[in-house]
Amino acid sequence: MLGLALVLAASAPQAAITGRIAAPEANQGVAAGRKVVYAISNHEIGEYDKRTGKRLRHWEGDPAHFRHMNSCTLVRHDLVCAASNYPATPMQSMVELFDTRTLTHSRTVALDGFPGSLTVLTRHRGHWWAVFANYDSQSGATGRDHRDSLLVELDQNFREIRRFHFPGSVLERFAPRSCSGAQWGKDGLLYVTGHDRPELYALRVPEKGTQLAHVATYAIATNGQAIDWDLEQPDLLWSIERSTREMVAARVDLKAPLRSGIQSGSPENH
Repeated sequence: MLGLALVLAASAPQAAITGRIAAPEANQGVAAGRKVVYAISNHEIGEYDKRTGKRLRHWEGDPAHFRHMNSCTLVRHDLVCAASNYPATPMQSMVELFDTRTLTHSRTVALDGFPGSLTVLTRHRGHWWAVFANYDSQSGATGRDHRDSLLVELDQNFREIRRFHFPGSVLERFAPRSCSGAQWGKDGLLYVTGHDRPELYALRVPEKGTQLAHVATYAIATNGQAIDWDLEQPDLLWSIERSTREMVAARVDLKAPLRSGIQSGSPENH
């Protein structure tokens, strides 16, 4: 708690925490519904009442199959989760789907041929948007590092439409890891987090070209990982505090960024 307080004190403006929910599954990320929130771990999911913090349901899968679920998003009655075989190589990515009415696993969709580990899958304007992460620690085995992380637009059958490169100014904040969380805002921007820093990066997808634009950076209450915007309060961001196994709700003032107007281009060739 003291460490978190010191981090927040050093970041102005601060993200105002409005609530915490203890959840032993809060190791990878959080997904938010209207009345419930889901704590995500590699092979566990906990469903919690947003108002009381009470755990309503729990799911646990076979870790031999569910190696690394990184983030999830709600689409109607489905909890759609980005998963991979991280840290194993060759990298393999898959989508894990759960029926939220029963919190049971319904199916797995393999994503083949993408360069990286799937960490994000979110829905926007009828398409899927996926992040395939690469890490410096695996560069010897894959020939790729954090600068090779990609955002990929997919159709409803998870077939590639377009792919985009992260700005150099965001990649340098990801290093030596990658993008861990991302969700679309009401303003049409994609808000992303890394694995380590209490920062939220607003990105704009170009109509043409492949380079994402870095619009602004905001302070958040926790050190990255997978995030979700609250469905009823658009300025309320859910994230996790991994060290204390908590889901944290905090307001993000989108009118008061730490940095804005960055518009950084791609990193140097490597």
